[in-house]
Amino acid sequence: MKYVFVFFLIIGGSISLCFSQVEEQELDSISERMIIVAGDSLIQSSIALEEAYVFGKLKFSSYDDKLRYYILRRKTEKVYPYAKLAAERLVELNDSLASIKNKRKRNKYTKKVQKYIEEEFSEELKKLTRTEGQILVKLIYRQTGSTAFDLVKDLRNGWRAFWYNTTAKLFKISIKEEFHPDQIEEDYLIEDILQRAFSKGKLERQATVLDYDYDQLYNKWKKTTKVPKD
Repeated sequence: MKYVFVFFLIIGGSISLCFSQVEEQELDSISERMIIVAGDSLIQSSIALEEAYVFGKLKFSSYDDKLRYYILRRKTEKVYPYAKLAAERLVELNDSLASIKNKRKRNKYTKKVQKYIEEEFSEELKKLTRTEGQILVKLIYRQTGSTAFDLVKDLRNGWRAFWYNTTAKLFKISIKEEFHPDQIEEDYLIEDILQRAFSKGKLERQATVLDYDYDQLYNKWKKTTKVPKD
């Protein structure tokens, strides 16, 4: 059954600023308003930085809650790269299909992408546990804005997506699962885990396509959050 996740992913250096060394120079009234970046003088009083969060210390009401949180963290960090890849593959696939007008050629290209994904990731995806698989489904929705069911349906056909979902249900996994950290406590915990991992550089940040604010989520859940049982 876990092979089903291969089909989810059918849809599915680094950029940095380099600051050159410059000699110190006395600033006049104009240059005080300028910042030298990579040898160029930019007329601005500040540099736009990525948004950063200051995280509070994790607190748990019991050892079991602490253990469940760390298990959830391990599983989330394990499957996130697959969800990130799914989003990247979706963008690549849509960009490519947009330039292919012939239906037969579009189908041929889609199958080619599918074969590539299966050969590269099928063995790893087969090793996912039930809970890891369900977290992956949620994160695919976080990264793409579509359920795994809809992604398969759009790229293959509705009948096949129906059978994938039916098979998944035998293992208590729904590929129609969405991600709502503003409504579901476990989803908030997953989002919190991701944000902490991003800030530490453990995971490569990829912005969600969903519309929610982490600060607001934190304020909403900080007084009531309990780690869910597996």
